[in-house]
Amino acid sequence: MIGLQLYSLKELTEKDFLGTLKRVGEAGYDGVEFAGYYGTSSRTLNEALEEYGLKTVGSHIGIEDLEENLDRVMDYSLEIGNPSIICPGLPEEYRNSADAYKRMAELFNRVGERCKENGLVFGYHNHDFEFQTIEEKTGLQYLIDETEKDLVFFELDTYWAEVCGVRSVDLIKQLKNRCKWLHLKDMNNWKEKRNVEVGSGIMNFPEIVSAGQSQGVEWYTVEQEAFDIDQMESVEISLRYLRGIL
Repeated sequence: MIGLQLYSLKELTEKDFLGTLKRVGEAGYDGVEFAGYYGTSSRTLNEALEEYGLKTVGSHIGIEDLEENLDRVMDYSLEIGNPSIICPGLPEEYRNSADAYKRMAELFNRVGERCKENGLVFGYHNHDFEFQTIEEKTGLQYLIDETEKDLVFFELDTYWAEVCGVRSVDLIKQLKNRCKWLHLKDMNNWKEKRNVEVGSGIMNFPEIVSAGQSQGVEWYTVEQEAFDIDQMESVEISLRYLRGIL
């Protein structure tokens, strides 16, 4: 299934959250991944998702809410039929040493256990900094090694992996069934590394998608952070391309 990370349309969702959801449903996306709810009640959001024919892929929840408001986060997720809670990254003080990553892994295991007890799954979404080496191991490898396989999955951001010189296909195969969702983002060229519509850049998405299918990836989620054309038109281009290869 193909989803859209709504952070891609943050300027639109900030102005008209439900109206933007409607446009995403009309574009033909199967589901959405949230990056905030804009004060919307779970009942209202449920009604909108049903009306617009959208499933919930997951929700990006910051580290502070995971530490301080996990019960509330889980309750809301259950109310809107959201199966997954995903940490979208870490502030520098949470990742500035090997010990910091190990502490994060311990926290992720605890959060993952709580989520599992409540019928949810918990994952982590990478950027570029996790590929930096600290004491002969990357931050991402610390998180992979120090978290429990049945408690923490990984939402691999293919763009950030490739920007750092890591083949997404290799990481997908390494993570196996821990790579439940993929973030699909393309880049225009190796010099500028500008984020562009999926399928319009240099990344080999047929190979990446094939690797994902071989490992049982459930959601292929589009995310875009830079636009040269209308944002909705841009994410529709990505969707059409992915429909052609999935």
